[in-house]
Amino acid sequence: MLKRVSLWAMALIMATAACAVAVETKDIRFTFKNAEPVVFSHEFHLSRYNNNCKICHDAIFNLRNRRHFTMAEMEKTKSCGACHSGVKAFSVASEKDCVRCHKGKPRDITYRVSGFGEATFSHATHIAKTGGACKSCHNGKVLTGKDKGVTMAQMEKGRTCGACHNGKRAFTVTANCDRCHKGGKPKEITFNLKGVAPATFSHSFHLEAYKCSDCHTKVFPYRTVVGKATMADMAKGKSCGTCHNGKEAFSSNGDCVKCHKGLKPGTITFKTDAGVATFSHEFHLQAYKCADCHTKIFPYKAGASKATMADMEQGKSCGACHNKGKDAFPVQDDCGKCHKM
Repeated sequence: MLKRVSLWAMALIMATAACAVAVETKDIRFTFKNAEPVVFSHEFHLSRYNNNCKICHDAIFNLRNRRHFTMAEMEKTKSCGACHSGVKAFSVASEKDCVRCHKGKPRDITYRVSGFGEATFSHATHIAKTGGACKSCHNGKVLTGKDKGVTMAQMEKGRTCGACHNGKRAFTVTANCDRCHKGGKPKEITFNLKGVAPATFSHSFHLEAYKCSDCHTKVFPYRTVVGKATMADMAKGKSCGTCHNGKEAFSSNGDCVKCHKGLKPGTITFKTDAGVATFSHEFHLQAYKCADCHTKIFPYKAGASKATMADMEQGKSCGACHNKGKDAFPVQDDCGKCHKM
């Protein structure tokens, strides 16, 4: 009876050990978002190394500290590259051997871009163009395995797609938007401004006369309102003022209502020792244009430049027009016309 129990116990131990080995030596699948998984076969590798687990564990793969390795790291003999270096086994750096681990066809990759639809990268098209040369991109330089979101400005400097799409090897990423962003329609951009009606930039209107490359990225980066420009900046040729200079297109100076629809500048109140002085935009616009005062005499921001009555008598500020009766009544007289006392 005791002998029979011992045999059962031995059989149970052996069965448990066999199960443990079966669990430990199962195939390992490394999954990828845009490609078929890579399968590592314990059974195949153990058959090559006389079931000696220590060949890899823990000399190459530390089971207590598991991590993912990039192909660039494997090419430097990390992970699988410790053996697959071209000496003991085929090299992970060999382009013709990519398909020995990466089975199946790479899938198309879709990038969802906020506010501008989707861009799709076709592996099939690029593999056909390069003759199956995967490493023309997957070489640790163009695609490093660590690149997250790459901006168009970075691509223009040669990052990721821009390494080939530079206008020499392939069409440039600069302004060829519809080549990748199919059906992309840039939206109108509304600039909400304090104290004045919003200004709206219409992509559809400007694209009737200009190409994307006329503005992007020489004048504007691809992100909305990356850096703000004042009207004074525009008057010096920056931002919209690059084209809206009175030569190529209407000037940004003075033609306010062309961009600021429904603009009605308010009355400006100045508190002084001599009582309150008011400036009525509505009254002055009956005889003058915005450009007559802005920005030759006044910046667009109220209170940005202060002037004394003595300054005005010398032709500054309001005194540029209220000049001893030549254009309008002089600032020296008729105080009550401006200062409600």
